[in-house]
Amino acid sequence: MRLFARLSKRDESSKLNRFRIFPAAFAILFILALSGCFKTGGDKSDAADKAPEKEKTAETQPGLVLDAATQTRLGLQMETPAPAQWQPVLHATGRVANPLALLTAATDYEAARTTAAASQAEWQRTQRLAAQDNASPRTLEAAQAAATRDALALVAARARFTADWGPQLAAQTNLIAQAEALQTGGVSLARLFLPAGVFPDPPPASATVYVFSRETNAWPADFADNLNVDPATQVQTLLFTVKQKLPPDAALVANLADLADLAADRAPVNGVVVPAEAILRQAGRGWVYVQTEANRFRRVAIPLDRLTAGGWFVAQDLSATNLIVVRGAQSVLSAELGAGGFTTGERD
Repeated sequence: MRLFARLSKRDESSKLNRFRIFPAAFAILFILALSGCFKTGGDKSDAADKAPEKEKTAETQPGLVLDAATQTRLGLQMETPAPAQWQPVLHATGRVANPLALLTAATDYEAARTTAAASQAEWQRTQRLAAQDNASPRTLEAAQAAATRDALALVAARARFTADWGPQLAAQTNLIAQAEALQTGGVSLARLFLPAGVFPDPPPASATVYVFSRETNAWPADFADNLNVDPATQVQTLLFTVKQKLPPDAALVANLADLADLAADRAPVNGVVVPAEAILRQAGRGWVYVQTEANRFRRVAIPLDRLTAGGWFVAQDLSATNLIVVRGAQSVLSAELGAGGFTTGERD
């Protein structure tokens, strides 16, 4: 009996100790949970504080350090940009006319012209026969109807061709020969689109055109004809002759000359010309690398809105005393962005 009494007392005391331990354990767990929440919030706050700093670093482009050995390995070449002046002119965009499209339009136009001429001659012959009682009234009426129909078709064909290729070409009598010569010769036609609402009178006598894929090449162009004005956009299209065989449908930019009324009171702008091979395109912008010290390079944004024969004209942020990377700029960009695996390059 005494043994059973002792065991029962021991069980009761253990139960009491359990009840005493549980509140303490719960309190400890609760404190740990609170401390974990506060720590998580602190991490988020630190991350939020660091995010703007990272964004600011990417925006300001602090630059890159490349030692002499790395510069040699990358084949870097630096030059000073050439000083230049920019005379404000009227800019236009456009494309190279497709000779096949001209030949197709010319064939349709010439076919309509030939058919109308034949119908007119047949009607006149039938009139002479009817005057001699050698043609019935029905035959005469049929010839007249055919001549009228083909004449109206010619009017429509001439209007379409004139709208697409201008009245000067529409008036040519050897149109097919000119279209074939455009396919095989060393001449191109350029369609240039003026800014909306600009209607120069007289039109510009000449222009300088550039193909987008050949930024260093420029060709003179002579005015050929006025084309249609888009009624929706109010954009005037001009046709120019380029004495150079250019890729059909290639995109063009152009500087239009002899526009004294549009260039009046616009003084020349001083700046430099950056070679096309020195320019990088990153994040939708143009960039060049400037060597600020022997081993330091900084990426500078430049506008790409003034194309010249030697490259791009820049009036701000660069001068003729700056050394810019003209060879190996893409390798420097890879080193800066960490995409090339260069171990000797580091940020400032």
